[in-house]
Amino acid sequence: MTGRARVSLVKTDDRDRGIRRAVELLESPEWPFGGAHVVLKPNFNSHDTFPGSTHNDTLRALVGLLRDLGASRITIADRSGGSWVSAEVVAKKAVPELAEELGVQLIVTDTQPAEAWARVEVPNGHWKRGVEIPKLFLDAEAIVQTCCLKTHQFGGHFTLSLKNAVGVVAKTSLFDEYNYMKEMHGSPHMREMIAEINQLYTPDLVVIDALDAFVKGGPATGTLVHPGLILASTDRVALDAVGVAILRTYDTTPEVAEGRLFDLDQIRRAAELGIGIDAADRIDLIADDDADSQAVAASLREVLADG
Repeated sequence: MTGRARVSLVKTDDRDRGIRRAVELLESPEWPFGGAHVVLKPNFNSHDTFPGSTHNDTLRALVGLLRDLGASRITIADRSGGSWVSAEVVAKKAVPELAEELGVQLIVTDTQPAEAWARVEVPNGHWKRGVEIPKLFLDAEAIVQTCCLKTHQFGGHFTLSLKNAVGVVAKTSLFDEYNYMKEMHGSPHMREMIAEINQLYTPDLVVIDALDAFVKGGPATGTLVHPGLILASTDRVALDAVGVAILRTYDTTPEVAEGRLFDLDQIRRAAELGIGIDAADRIDLIADDDADSQAVAASLREVLADG
């Protein structure tokens, strides 16, 4: 994709202020949220403590922001990964109670009937028979995605906004029990397949809660650090490039630390498909105006300059 992409950065320990400021810094006058039904996609991979999964306060802050931006209805929708049972995960995280408190709908997607899903092809990809995706995401008036900052020890290498798309598609077929996740995890093209499913929907806003992060291990547990950052963008590729740049400022895994950013499989393939920008020098990293945010942004620009 040609052109440039803006990624905002706020150094903070206050999720509500950080998210609002990060979105404000993007300076988008055409948010599609006014009067819209917004689907909010978190990371409910497991019930593990943040950053193993999305912090409930992040959801609370995003719901408040979306309401202020005019959303008429908000639905939180996701499923869990691995062998975790999604309904048990959200129960342990007290998400049903949070949804009731906030007055929003909660949909645990893999508990929905087959008629709520669509089988779709994945263009230009390695998926043998396409995937299944909730019609909710295909028909959404607006989509907001929030994810964590962490490495991934089961072949993904890192799990940011592109990898968050895996939680949109079905683990196993709602029609014939075909195991899509077994196909993906067993493929030598796993990371390319992660990028490819991002063609199926386009979030209008993506927020990374990087107050804490895993720099080794992940996605459920790992080596914990405290970047104290909130990031936001409308470009998933740019956002993931900045996220990996943050991981590289720590002692992280070789798979994350080595090579040019835009040669990493998820980022490279997503850029090839036009999901986002195709080079690090197309990223405009916009930091909050305080000294701490500016200092972090300056160090990250140096990492991005090598990628």
